[in-house]
Amino acid sequence: MKAIISNGFGGPEVLSLGEAANPEVNEEEILIKVAATALNRADTLQREGKYPPPKGESQIIGLEAAGVVEQTGKAVTKWKKGDKVCCLLAGGAYAEYVKVHQHLAMPVPQTLSLEESAAIPEVFLTAYQALISLCEMQEGEKVLIHAGGSGVGTAAIQLAKLRNAEIFVTASKTKHQTCFDLGANHAIDYKSQDFAEEIKELTKGKGVDVVIDFMGASYFKKNLDVMGMDGRMVMLAWMGGFKLDSLNLVPVLSKRLKIMGSTLRARSVDYKKTLIEGFTNDFVPYFDKGELKPVIDTVMSWSAIQEAHTRMDANLNTGKIILKVD
Repeated sequence: MKAIISNGFGGPEVLSLGEAANPEVNEEEILIKVAATALNRADTLQREGKYPPPKGESQIIGLEAAGVVEQTGKAVTKWKKGDKVCCLLAGGAYAEYVKVHQHLAMPVPQTLSLEESAAIPEVFLTAYQALISLCEMQEGEKVLIHAGGSGVGTAAIQLAKLRNAEIFVTASKTKHQTCFDLGANHAIDYKSQDFAEEIKELTKGKGVDVVIDFMGASYFKKNLDVMGMDGRMVMLAWMGGFKLDSLNLVPVLSKRLKIMGSTLRARSVDYKKTLIEGFTNDFVPYFDKGELKPVIDTVMSWSAIQEAHTRMDANLNTGKIILKVD
């Protein structure tokens, strides 16, 4: 089959269209003919040699895909040949075919194309895991979402809106309108404003209940500062570094804070199955109602893989970059 091959580690120039062996399904897996996949920040890290796939998983980059079921294993009961699905993967999506456990696929919403559906699994499940599974966000709480214009950020805004949250985001000024359109109540330009001071003023010193963070060290102290009583924070990345020179732990105890870290890629099949079932039951119907939508920045042919990665490296995208497997 055709696939995007990494010729060593480095910049976008190491990626090119090549050949790879077809995946072979076991009795619990389905084989999907991929119509589209989508870029994630983890893809660029893997390309640079900083985020290898879990042991035993495909070395081909790509964490999500949408397409049509081509083949089913002997024990598969959930899907049949010809079904349209999107799926969460630990690797392998930049290819003509991908295999996945039957419980890690979701039905493509009736109102969405396969290209649009390729933008759902990784970001919406990551946002669902952070907001609902880990932070147990309640109706009407105050939520701070960093990187509001990113794939996970745009998904998290929409999920929080459906829970009637008051939503604060940090994003570059050019991405504020997108965040507002999706349901954000307040947008803070991280380049020119101090988000901690802005949130203190907006909440009259009470702070927020939930923080979704991607920055790590560079935002950690300010995140503690803006969290209210019994606040919860999930850290999903450390784009701003992972070491602190010093830290005052008093807010953690005095405000009874919960600070969690999470990744999704290396989780067990059972964990992902439970997550996908919860998201499918709680939120997937909202796609057909028009109350949830994948936010798509650009759709490109996968032959433009270097251009796509260059765009993400430069942080130019608002929402997802989609690759058509053509």
